[in-house]
Amino acid sequence: MENKILISVQEEMKAPAFIDNVEDFVLKAMDKLKFCNEEVSILFCNNEYIRELNNSYRQIDSATDVLSFENDYVYEEDGVEWTAVGDIAISVEMIGENAEYFKTTPNAELKRLLVHGLLHLNGMDHGEEHIESGVEPECEMLVLQEKLLKELDSEIVIK
Repeated sequence: MENKILISVQEEMKAPAFIDNVEDFVLKAMDKLKFCNEEVSILFCNNEYIRELNNSYRQIDSATDVLSFENDYVYEEDGVEWTAVGDIAISVEMIGENAEYFKTTPNAELKRLLVHGLLHLNGMDHGEEHIESGVEPECEMLVLQEKLLKELDSEIVIK
């Protein structure tokens, strides 16, 4: 199985120090989720930019930690059929805020946001349920998210 990751940073924003570690982690997560010949793009941005996206696409005028936009555009490259499954936007500012709220490390939180975005691109949804500190998730998506994060626990994205 082969997959592609396209990583970008919002214009005017300095690339986060961890950016070079993201692709390896996401490829491992995609492999565990059985993605095959699929491409995912990931944008790291600030709270203001993700707030604008959230407002434009979900009519929610507030910042959020992660947004996923499904695409499923199929294209061919060098005789191989690829599916651009979609885009993930992550607020770099929210990583630290969420880590503090969940009493975890920024590394664990970034991995959670990346896996969460991948699961949405894989067609999953959690409805009104969200991860809460000290509460075990019940819906299939969040249960799978937590299981996958345990399997990838030793992976380091933010050092």
